[in-house]
Order: sequence, then C-alpha cells, then structure tokens
Amino acid sequence: MSNTKNTFTITFAIPYVNARPHLGHVLEWLQADSIFRYQRDILGKDVWLGAGTDENSLKNVQAAAKAGKDPQAWLDEYAKIFEDAYKFFGVELTGFRRGSDQQHHWPGVQELWRRCDAAGDIYKKTYKGLYCVGCESFYTEDELVNGLCPEHLVPPEVVEEENYFFRLSKYQDKILQLIERGELNIVSEQYKNEMLGFIRKGLEDFSISRSHKRARGIGVPVPGDDNQVMYVWFDALAIYITAMGWNFDMATFEKYWPADVQVIGKGINRFHSVYWIGMLLSAGLATPKTVFVHGYITADGQKMSKSLGNVIDPFDLVKQYGLEPVRYYLLKEIPTHSDGDFSHTRFAEVYTADLANGLGNLCSRVAKLASSADHTFTPAAKEELQDHPSFFEAMNQYEISTAAQILQSDLAKIDQQLNQDKPWKLSGADQQAALAKAVTSIQKVAFLLQPFMPETAKKIYEHFSQPKISALQPLFPRLAV
Repeated sequence: MSNTKNTFTITFAIPYVNARPHLGHVLEWLQADSIFRYQRDILGKDVWLGAGTDENSLKNVQAAAKAGKDPQAWLDEYAKIFEDAYKFFGVELTGFRRGSDQQHHWPGVQELWRRCDAAGDIYKKTYKGLYCVGCESFYTEDELVNGLCPEHLVPPEVVEEENYFFRLSKYQDKILQLIERGELNIVSEQYKNEMLGFIRKGLEDFSISRSHKRARGIGVPVPGDDNQVMYVWFDALAIYITAMGWNFDMATFEKYWPADVQVIGKGINRFHSVYWIGMLLSAGLATPKTVFVHGYITADGQKMSKSLGNVIDPFDLVKQYGLEPVRYYLLKEIPTHSDGDFSHTRFAEVYTADLANGLGNLCSRVAKLASSADHTFTPAAKEELQDHPSFFEAMNQYEISTAAQILQSDLAKIDQQLNQDKPWKLSGADQQAALAKAVTSIQKVAFLLQPFMPETAKKIYEHFSQPKISALQPLFPRLAV
C-alpha cells in the first residue's frame, strides 16, 4: 500500500476542453497542488499528481462546431491550452493523459470495460431518459429543479436508444459499507451524507455507451460493437488510471494506485464517490482512499456568468497581482469544502493585511534587526520545523484554508513576541536570544508555507537560514490604488 511504500497519490478532476480554464478549475488545481507540496516538501514522500483532459464529449463537439473548427483540431488546441495552464499556475504534474490518446488511453479504458464485462456487469437494453448534455448525465424527474437540470438549469433532452448499461445496483451494499466504515473517506461530512442518502435511495444501473451516430463519431469504441462508443464518464474516469500507466506501465501503476485523495468539485461527487467506485470494484481494482470535495466560487457574491459580465479570468488575476498572492487568497480565503467568494476589494484587503503588512513587513523588520546585530544564526532542526500539531492535523484532514489561517495566526504571534522582547533595546546574549527566537519562528512558518506560496516560502526560508542575515527587499510591493 502507498503508506508503506512512502508514496502518496493525488488526482484532480479531468476537465472538458470546450472552453478556457476558469477560476473554479484553478482553485481545484491549487488545492491539489498544495496537498502535493505538503506531502512531498514537508513530509518527504514520493508523490504522484495526475490529471488529463476529457476529450470524448458531445460538449466538445458542439463547442468546435460553434467555432467553425474541425473537432480534432479543436481538441488539440484546447488540450494544449490546459497543459500550458497547469504550468502557468505552477502545478507540478507527474502524469497527464488526453482522452483522445489512442495509444495508451483507449486500450486502457477498453481493458477496464472488458474486466467489468467479464464480471457480468455490462448488459444491453433500450432506454428512454432525461439527458443533460452539459452534465453528460441522465436525470430522473424527481432530481430536476422545476423541470430543469439542477447543475445547469436548462431543460434536459428526452433521449431513447439502445445502450450498454453498468450493473451499479449490484455494488450498492459494498459501496455503502466502504463509506460507512471510512474505507472510502468523503470530505467533508456534508458531502459524505449526501452520498449516503443517494445510495440508500437505491442505486440504478447506468448507461455506459452512446450510439456512434448520437456521439457524432467521437469517443472510445466499445469492444466488439462498432455501433457504440463509450459514455464519456466511463471513459473520462479511466484517465485517472491510464495517466498512471494502467495497462501499459503496470510497475508505475502498481506503485502509486490506489489514489490517496481525488480532488473534485461538488457537482461531480456522485460520479466519483459512487459510479467510479462501482466500476473499480467490478474490475477488481483498489478504490481511492479519500474523495476531497470542494465548493464553487462566486464573484462579489454572485454566480459568475458571461451575461452578467462578472467572469473573473484567473490568468488576468495572476498578471495583475502575481501567482503567489493569488495562490494564497484562493487557498486561505475560499473555505476548502464549501462555496467561497472572490472580489478585488477583498483581495486587496487580504494582500495588504496578510502579505504586505503581515508576512512581508515582519520578515523585513526581523531581517533588518538581524543584519544590524553582530550575531551568527543557526538553521532550525527539522524536528523543530515540523513541531506544529494543529497545522499538521489541519493538512492531514484536508482542511487547507484552516492550515493557512493557522500560519497567519503564527505570524501575528511572532510579531507580538518581537514587540514584547524588544531586541532593539537589548545587547549581547540577550539580544541574540531574542533575535534567534524570531528568526527560528520565521524559518518554521516559511517551511510550512510551502504548500501555499512555494516561491515565497523558499526565498524566506533560505534568507533566514544563513549564518549572517542581511536586509531583505520588500516581498510584497504595495498595490497600486
């Protein structure tokens, strides 16, 4: 298992490539990346972070048609946009797989299909249902909100055709047991209870294929049936394992699977906490340990929409404020497992209070005091850097925003202690002791700050780990009014 091998595996949701990445995507990527850096840089584990692009979707075909482009050309263009975006936002992926990858992904998901079929869990029938193209999902009448899809608030299409179905009902009791026993940990409790309620109502078998005609020829062919392609969710969920080498690099796959945590948005919880689990059980594969569910982001208290003109471009945010402050805001200010809000006003307040006047001012102040004193400083021992139970508890429970708030509180305490000790009024051993206390405390915060602002954390940690500490240039320039 991954803990005995000192490995840790993280995935985040596989996005459609029907539009450019939005702020919700970036929040999720940074949450996953913060876990990655915590496990790798603070705990010292061998960490695998994987993602991909969901390309065999009717949504993508429609987006290409609307733009007047060839579907494959569109997929190539937008897959590149997402790959570049991961790099732009500093997300260090270990594995990446495109849904249109016919060399590795298609054979892998077809092998998953064959395993489920061999278990007696795939059968064919004619089905009529209410289908939302936006969700790529069927809904029952009672799941609709005033006759509309609960996610997209549009009327679903009535669809009737012969498809293959997955026998999810067979795994109802087993999935329920996994969640109730904590073998599948869904965080937070709210999302766990939602899934328990969904399962206890009775799981229905779900369609896992579409006609070649309705899919417009886009999709992974069903083994042995040229008239059907795989349903996008059966296909896309398999990217988590094909990105890791399933079916072609089994040494890597066996080293890192199952995932320790899969980071997703609340709108796709049941696909990951129920459908995906059933598929893995059917195929005889291990199930993930944790499904980490986050909420949505609003803009100034309103849902973002093009019609309201309030869509916040995450690329523009980074160009305006810098990547590290944007990382900090999203990871600290947005509640990790519930909805949160972004506003430029609030961003400026947090930037000024926490970063410019808080962390930045404290570091400059202590560096100046240390540089003017004729003392030699010693880097803190690793045991001392890692002695912070409340921070580690928060991170181990995936309470990322809480962990960031704990570090902000630590900075306030360091500042308070500095004002109490008044090293500028001391001399000799007393001054050295007071300054050493402040320097060590800053080293510790910087070490633990790596998941949130890795470049800033590195700069601070290296600066305050020198025997002779020099003055420090401002880390966070004042924002232009």
